Amino acid sequence: MMEFTKEYWINCLNRSIRYGRTFIKWIIFALIMGTTCGAVGSAFHLCVEYVTGFREENSRIIVFLPLAGLLIVFIYRICGIKHDKGTNLVIGSVRSSDDVVPSRMAPLIFITTVITHLFGGSSGREGAALQIGGSLGVSIGKIFKLNDSDKHILTLCGMSAVFSALFGTPISAALFSMEVISIGILYYCAFVPCVLSSVIAFAITHQLNIHHDYFTISVIPDFNIGNSIRIIILAILCAILSSLFCIAMHVISKLFRKFFKSQYLRVLIGGLMLVALTFLLHSTDYNGAGMGIIEKAISGDARPEAFLCKMIFTCITIGCGFRGGEIVPSFFIGATFGCVTGGLLGLDAGFGAAMGLICFFCGVVNCPLTSLFLSLELFGAEGILFFTIGCSVSYMLSGYYSLYNEQKIIYSKLRPHYVNLYTNQEVKTASPGRLDDLFHIHHTDGHFEETKIFHDDFPEEAEHTK
Repeated sequence: MMEFTKEYWINCLNRSIRYGRTFIKWIIFALIMGTTCGAVGSAFHLCVEYVTGFREENSRIIVFLPLAGLLIVFIYRICGIKHDKGTNLVIGSVRSSDDVVPSRMAPLIFITTVITHLFGGSSGREGAALQIGGSLGVSIGKIFKLNDSDKHILTLCGMSAVFSALFGTPISAALFSMEVISIGILYYCAFVPCVLSSVIAFAITHQLNIHHDYFTISVIPDFNIGNSIRIIILAILCAILSSLFCIAMHVISKLFRKFFKSQYLRVLIGGLMLVALTFLLHSTDYNGAGMGIIEKAISGDARPEAFLCKMIFTCITIGCGFRGGEIVPSFFIGATFGCVTGGLLGLDAGFGAAMGLICFFCGVVNCPLTSLFLSLELFGAEGILFFTIGCSVSYMLSGYYSLYNEQKIIYSKLRPHYVNLYTNQEVKTASPGRLDDLFHIHHTDGHFEETKIFHDDFPEEAEHTK
């Protein structure tokens, strides 16, 4: 039985003071991070929008894409970064102090992503958002001489804030940074600072009259068994496609590194391939982020081959060394695929595009909660039951693939088991038919780390890993 002694009340008082100090500390840092990242994110948004408009009005500038790639590699080289892990470095830095995010990452990814968009590389903005935010968080942590744990939280705050400033989805931005690092757990200690940083950054974009993309779904189907089955089928197809996209992204990147050892040659060849494909297709739809095509898809209009073309353009762009992110291209792929496939399944094409966008995004990042809130912020709450079904199915069936090699799956997608696996690992058995003596191959910067694991049921789910 608890005794309310003098010592008990002293401990309660000390604990309350500690909670209060921590709360005030993160209020202050959230204000700093939200303001700083909101301003930088707004500037980045405006720059990308400007160069995108310029490229669309002067489409022949795409022929200079190979030269732009050479410039990007040169910029990183003169800044002392030969092998850049990009977003994977930021994700890894939150879990380990061994991965250090350099302060120069923010201006580098800012400039090189703008260059990529200016000359027509098929990339998004979120990779830059996460890297800019993570770099700013680490830099501010160094200025205030915070410990490693607090720096990790500031990194998450920065990721949330810049993501929010770029996409105008503050709730999804806060959840994404907390969920994407280690799938199966949420970094609840960062909940307050991430939410406040995200909201403050979003408020700054409003003050600067920056307009974000939101969508209206014209037709929401009735909730019944038939439509629910159609949604499940579409989510299954999106999960499969998301796994194929993640595999393709990593395979193309490895092939470029294998056949073209020089970074300059790699990006030059990749740039030439993109230019050739653009002229071959007589279309610039697949250059840049492609927000206009996403809007058309959600309006019910998409070409059947659009999702496949975007996959090819994005794999080449990121694989050969251009900068940016993969999430907006993922929106493009999911929306166009969902528009076409949803129509074939008997759903409204526009609603199918919205569902495809969310389910495909969920599959490539393994973040079901973020995906669900993203559907609310982009499309409203009317179709929430369908989006919930779609996110759950896509998450489960997309396997252990991801856009990010440094992402970890902490708990199994199939059973309540702790697995602690890096995504995109190749599983090999020691001999055919045996499920013990398994090896996971984790690719990191051109070499492979081999770790022996054991499991009693499924080869892809290990009890232990490195």
